[in-house]
Amino acid sequence: MRLGPLLALGLSAGSAAPAAEFLGSYVWAPGFDGGGGYSAIWLGPDGAETLLLSDRGNWVRGVLARDTAGKVTGFEMLARGPLLRSTGDDLKRGERDAEAIAEVGGIFYVAYEGTHRVMRHIDIAAPPERFTQDDGFEALQHNSGLEALAADAGGRLYAIPERSGGLDVPFPVSRYDGASWTQPFSLRRDGRYLVSGADVGPDGRLYVLERDFALLGFRTRVRSFDLTGGDERLVLESGIGVHDNLEGLEVWEDVSGRIRITMISDDNLHPFIQRTEFVDYVVE
Repeated sequence: MRLGPLLALGLSAGSAAPAAEFLGSYVWAPGFDGGGGYSAIWLGPDGAETLLLSDRGNWVRGVLARDTAGKVTGFEMLARGPLLRSTGDDLKRGERDAEAIAEVGGIFYVAYEGTHRVMRHIDIAAPPERFTQDDGFEALQHNSGLEALAADAGGRLYAIPERSGGLDVPFPVSRYDGASWTQPFSLRRDGRYLVSGADVGPDGRLYVLERDFALLGFRTRVRSFDLTGGDERLVLESGIGVHDNLEGLEVWEDVSGRIRITMISDDNLHPFIQRTEFVDYVVE
């Protein structure tokens, strides 16, 4: 049974954080072989132009339709194709697990786990460019590596792994400043929640999507931080089974100046058990 969506209020340092109001969700059935497994989402400034990445190493471009309240009501796919190696060849098995995307000045950066790395794409359909990697990526856990990638207004990248290495161990944040990677701060880990996505919002805050799996389904949480890892705020938290396996996060500003949160779920290519779901909240 699906539970009804919740309105989430957060508290930070004794002051009330914004409330995230649920706007709605839309289930998309890709309808083509290999469709599904979408772990990353990027939106254009209007919240309509969309780029999705699959953890099977594929991309999809399309346009979201929204009603007057801003809820997603449809998705029109315009193009799709495989992510490539820097040589132009197809990705090999073990290299395809694309989990996150960020955009800086029209250039897309894609984070992978398995073979833990970040690649730079001038065109998502073209071979990527190699650039400097964080030496710490090699030590990340198997199937629990880079899960989140965000870019701030200055073009700096923030990469976060799914797991930290222990329940009491903070999540390390790797930052790329255009020349080198450092680990300037970490984020408090809270219980069983694991990182599944991130974005820097129009308010300059780092939003982190987290999920936990229980017997009856997934529960979802979004926290936000300043860009030093401080001023933690709980933005939203859902009950078990409210949403599916939400892994992709985009934080943007609509025409009314409201901060919007759009997420997408990874159905793990099990469409009869799970679903590809676009989920929208507004932060008041």
